[in-house]
Amino acid sequence: MINVENKKIAIISDHAGFFLKRKLLSYLIKENINVEDLGAYVEDNSDDYPEFGHKLAKAVSSGEYDIGISICGAGNGINMTANKHQGIRSALCWNEEISRLARAHNDSNICALPGRFITESEAILIVRTFIRTSFEGGRHRRRIEKI
Repeated sequence: MINVENKKIAIISDHAGFFLKRKLLSYLIKENINVEDLGAYVEDNSDDYPEFGHKLAKAVSSGEYDIGISICGAGNGINMTANKHQGIRSALCWNEEISRLARAHNDSNICALPGRFITESEAILIVRTFIRTSFEGGRHRRRIEKI
């Protein structure tokens, strides 16, 4: 398990993930986790997930943030966008076990959530597991180096 007190976390969403993001943000703040909301700041159907996906991926790949959390309707679009950036390993996480494996085996640094397909309690469990799980290294490091 990781000590999350020293981790800087950024969270983003498009309009489809806006309300779930607000719930997750409240949870993280309540848990005294260092988190920053990078947008969207209003629910607006004219926003596009790539704007926020690129913003988050740049912030994480630059080292400004250690971990990112992204939310769009299905999670796929924002996940694909983030993975276009060097050094980003964004994983689409729809349950706790996938979240744990994304960190432990893939050293994922962005957790992409399908906002229209998971509940608030599922999202909290997924995010809590993601940010608290350590990378196992070993054979998994060798595999990541091949990406």
